[in-house]
Amino acid sequence: MDNIIFIGMPAVGKSTVGIIVAKQLGYRFIDVDLLIQEEEGKLLKEIIREKGIEGFLAVEDRVNAKVSVRKTVISPGGSVVYCENAMKHYKEIGKVVYLQASFETINKRLRDAKNRGVVLKQGQTLKNTTKESGYLKSMRISPYARTDIRWRIR
Repeated sequence: MDNIIFIGMPAVGKSTVGIIVAKQLGYRFIDVDLLIQEEEGKLLKEIIREKGIEGFLAVEDRVNAKVSVRKTVISPGGSVVYCENAMKHYKEIGKVVYLQASFETINKRLRDAKNRGVVLKQGQTLKNTTKESGYLKSMRISPYARTDIRWRIR
């Protein structure tokens, strides 16, 4: 259990913070969105367009659940919280850290959610999902059961 897994909204800084933490600890770094694109041979937005949200989440769950590493900082996509197998797997192989930022910060960084390949389920908007209660409620299991640490990003 020597891995660190950063979860949070798209554009919260999972990869940016992850790379810095990996360097400081002498760990490797993995961006799981890149693994998904490599395995599928397509961009995230293309996978979502072709398979739909549920199809994309199945791919995301499968790829994340088979990540097998040690001494690594892992940055899965923001929608990994919908992936039961992946979240269970991550709890088994490391510490799960929830990175949190305000809507204003996320919106400024993200610009075009659809073009970025962001998964928003029916009825979700970037604004209502970014609010702390919105993102946490989007998890199928209590977020406190899924995360070991919460870290507010500004």
